[in-house]
Amino acid sequence: MKRPVTIFTGQWADLSFEEGAKLLSGLGYEGLEIATWADFDARRALEDAAYVAEKKGILEKYGLKCYAMGSHLVGQCVGDLWDARLDGFAPAAFAGKPEEIRAWAVEEMKIIARAAAAMGCKVVTGFMGSPIWKYWYSFPQTTEEMVEEGFDEIVRLWSPIFDVFDEVGVKFALEVHPTEIAFDYYTAKKLLEKFEGRETLGFNFDPSHLLWQGMKPELFLRDFSDRIYHVHMKDVKLSLDGRAGILGSHITFGDTRRGWNFVSLGHGDVDFDAIIRELNQMNYTGPLSVEWEDSGMDRVFGAKEACEFTKKINFSKSDIAFDSALEVK
Repeated sequence: MKRPVTIFTGQWADLSFEEGAKLLSGLGYEGLEIATWADFDARRALEDAAYVAEKKGILEKYGLKCYAMGSHLVGQCVGDLWDARLDGFAPAAFAGKPEEIRAWAVEEMKIIARAAAAMGCKVVTGFMGSPIWKYWYSFPQTTEEMVEEGFDEIVRLWSPIFDVFDEVGVKFALEVHPTEIAFDYYTAKKLLEKFEGRETLGFNFDPSHLLWQGMKPELFLRDFSDRIYHVHMKDVKLSLDGRAGILGSHITFGDTRRGWNFVSLGHGDVDFDAIIRELNQMNYTGPLSVEWEDSGMDRVFGAKEACEFTKKINFSKSDIAFDSALEVK
């Protein structure tokens, strides 16, 4: 079972498309999960066949394929309650205009679905936002009706978007993540139920966001095996030393006083052996996409090491029982 080892370009958005492709191919990657804010114009991809051909040509030049497209920033603007941070995710003309930002984001997500199809991608990864994230602690008191209304709002906003995904044959893989409508096991389960099992919606599995919350990521894989449309390889290191807690203390990522930090693959506490075994059991053959985030390490060094780590642990399941040779003939 050879799963391609790819990398998400969101952390390399300061490079041009070709610069990024050349560098990441040279580090050993076989494909890209293209961030739609990293020198890729989804709207132009719909309107200009030559533009798509150019991007595909660059990928081919460096022996890469496009396995997914990332829509995290746009998707966040669809379902989130506005604050000034969202202004940086949308065109400058919409700054400070919540309804305009949301309307733009809804249409942009439809464009991204069509652009993904044009690029030959079958999966768009991303966020959906959440109108109720600020209620997560339930104080001031949060009623069950408020939670239901929040999930229903997400269904209302995203259903027309998913209609376009269905039209072009592309699936959406939500990255289960704090600040999203589905941020843990039970909210993910509830989201699928709210969409009545709509196959368009699945998950971009990222173990790092689950582990620091106290979950076992491999169990998420086991229970949602039919909805795992993409896999992120990302590690996290827990440092709960009696002072620091899991809420981060408003301390910047990378600061060693934090209770947890994202780290390069193999430097944290994620059990990737257990994850690969679950992926094998569920016959997942899609990409293993490195999302490299480590504020304490040089990114080129880290991305190369992460590629090597992923290739080393990307083992296939056995086609024989280990004790079959012990049978009496």
